[in-house]
Amino acid sequence: MNWFPVPLGGLQTNCYILYREDRTCLIFDPGEEGTKLINILAEKKLEPRAILLTHAHFDHIGAVDTIRDRYGIPVYIHNREAKWLSDPALNGSGLFPVGPPIRVRDADYLIKNEGEMTVDGFTFNVFETPGHSPGSVSFYFSEKGIIVSGDALFMGSIGRTDLPGGNEKELMKSIHSKLLALPEETIVLPGHGPATTIGDEMDTNPFLHGFGL
Repeated sequence: MNWFPVPLGGLQTNCYILYREDRTCLIFDPGEEGTKLINILAEKKLEPRAILLTHAHFDHIGAVDTIRDRYGIPVYIHNREAKWLSDPALNGSGLFPVGPPIRVRDADYLIKNEGEMTVDGFTFNVFETPGHSPGSVSFYFSEKGIIVSGDALFMGSIGRTDLPGGNEKELMKSIHSKLLALPEETIVLPGHGPATTIGDEMDTNPFLHGFGL
């Protein structure tokens, strides 16, 4: 299995493609520019099997319906943000002058618990990592040593907590108890910016030190 990022939209949100040798793939957070993403998938001869969302902020969901309809694939999101997809006030598209309000159809499957999950033969672990938003999740592929962390943890930073449902203490608890508990060599695939590792963030991220939990 391998992966690559596709930065999309004005906020350059990282959409990640994880694919196998048979060219089947999973799509994480198709935030915008659905046609661009479709063209990239076609160029690489990849066959999407599902869309998985780390959370439902507008910059992570804008191309969901375009991709879902093009490939006839299901969409997964945490139960706590099921209603956010169609509500601009919750997904943030109604709060910022970045374009028209975003309304996405309901997800096909709701993630209700942590633990191991298999989608079309792709097996991974789901971690609930709220704080940036109440239903934020991270997807951990232990065999590959990667975690798709959404907007929880970035290189040298952490997710903002001033949007609806954000909670700084909850985010820090998520990072320390779930993400930093992973092997230090684990590659972190964040929602924005470059990839990093758990070890590097433990050593150098200024937001992860001195926070009382």
